[in-house]
Amino acid sequence: QVQLVESGGGLVQAGDSLRLSCAASERTFRLHRMGWFRQAPGKEREFVAAINWGGGIADYAGLLKVRVTISTDTARNTVYLQMNSLVPEDTAIYFCAGGQIISRRRDDYNYWGQGTQVTVSS
Repeated sequence: QVQLVESGGGLVQAGDSLRLSCAASERTFRLHRMGWFRQAPGKEREFVAAINWGGGIADYAGLLKVRVTISTDTARNTVYLQMNSLVPEDTAIYFCAGGQIISRRRDDYNYWGQGTQVTVSS
């Protein structure tokens, strides 16, 4: 059974940095590409970043590209999301997702973690 477990969320202040982790139970064709999404209260889940396990291909939501970095550690089957210069608008539940292509569409990801809460205070 495929499992994705996020960690690293918490309460931080504006301007702080945070690194989220997503531990995957496997690194097979079913989780060929990994992505991060976020969902703020009352809003739809939105794309943040995606990457292939080799790290050579990555995609970012345009507005976030200057502040976030997605990366992988294949030895640990873990995907990271480094977020810098956090602002209150970054407050959301952050979800890790796995699929077969790098995509900005939620429907292209077949596997999802439970999410980790990030709260940024002003």
